Amino acid sequence: MQTPLVEMDGDEMTRVLWKLIKDSLIFPYVDLKSEYYDLGLPNRDKTGDQVTQMAADAAKKYGVAVKCATITPNAQRMEEYHLKEMYKSPNATIRATLDGTVFRTPIVIDSIHPVVKNWKKPITIARHAYGDLYKATELRVPGPGKAELRYTGADGTTFNKTVYDYECAGVLQAQYNKDSSIESFAHSCFKYAIASRQDLWFSAKDTISKQYDQTFKQIFQSIYEESYRKEFERLGLTYFYTLIDDAVARVIRSEGGFIWALKNYDGDVMSDMVSTAFGSLAMMTSVLVSPDGNYEYEAAHGTVTRHYYRYLKGEKTSTNPMATIFAWSGALRKRGEKDDLPDLRAFADRLEKACLDTLNAGVMTKDLASLAEGVAVTPVDSEEFIAAIKSRLDA
Repeated sequence: MQTPLVEMDGDEMTRVLWKLIKDSLIFPYVDLKSEYYDLGLPNRDKTGDQVTQMAADAAKKYGVAVKCATITPNAQRMEEYHLKEMYKSPNATIRATLDGTVFRTPIVIDSIHPVVKNWKKPITIARHAYGDLYKATELRVPGPGKAELRYTGADGTTFNKTVYDYECAGVLQAQYNKDSSIESFAHSCFKYAIASRQDLWFSAKDTISKQYDQTFKQIFQSIYEESYRKEFERLGLTYFYTLIDDAVARVIRSEGGFIWALKNYDGDVMSDMVSTAFGSLAMMTSVLVSPDGNYEYEAAHGTVTRHYYRYLKGEKTSTNPMATIFAWSGALRKRGEKDDLPDLRAFADRLEKACLDTLNAGVMTKDLASLAEGVAVTPVDSEEFIAAIKSRLDA
């Protein structure tokens, strides 16, 4: 390696696996250069969450990052970790800094067949990584009264609309987005589709959301016509927009093998649906891509809290580390591409092949063992699974 990649450590069981993966599958083979940031919740609390912004800025500086799963605290976590405040999602901070789009793709193996029987190829979810529900402002409305949406322009002009005349208590939420972020989302999606030679679908609900969702639709179409139509047609690729309810039906009937672009919350939900239908959330890669070519790789799943509590009791756990390993291989491959290091790229390929060969031989964690067909299954715990991958990597 010549240039560091940015390493962001995380929480709970995935933090345990993070160290095990580095010790067994990275350090023996790679002279790892990384700029390390501890995004574990205790350190985020200690630094007032400044460490998260520092890590995001470093990812923008060096262009390649790899991230462990982290906790976004709720009231229960506030009490459990004795936090000073309820910190925001680290992923949201990183996404906003990089102005990126999250692309999530299932890891497919021969012995596990998708629940949707006609799916033959992976479906990649492209999730807009800015605004909407994740940056919303909320109020608990205590009783009767008028809720209004008000805008004051930089030139002093104002306008407002009544949201609702409450006759009782309720809730109120205001979401936002901005053209520049939607434009970045569109550019990232079109570029990723061209690079991966896949059709691109985009869906929202512009028939109901006649300003908010329609803006997404119009920006996508405008950018496609101005910048990407000719290249799509040259490559024989298709781009189209459809309503999200129609898209869901089309996705279920499809064979897969395309990119499905979605707004922030829709992408969050649908990536979980797609990964589970293909087998397991632990078999889902995730990469944040910015329009200017910065990449941040992570697992699509959370910190596996239930297994972590068992681990603290000294019990063996069968947590699936595949998505975290593929986060490392993806980051190392991209660092190798950016710095023209063919050996590093080749190592990333071999690491992924060793993982897939292990699974195809029937050696797998319990979440996959119950799904596998047509292969003699050997259920193993996490350490045994990583050891089996290492033996194939050495071979």
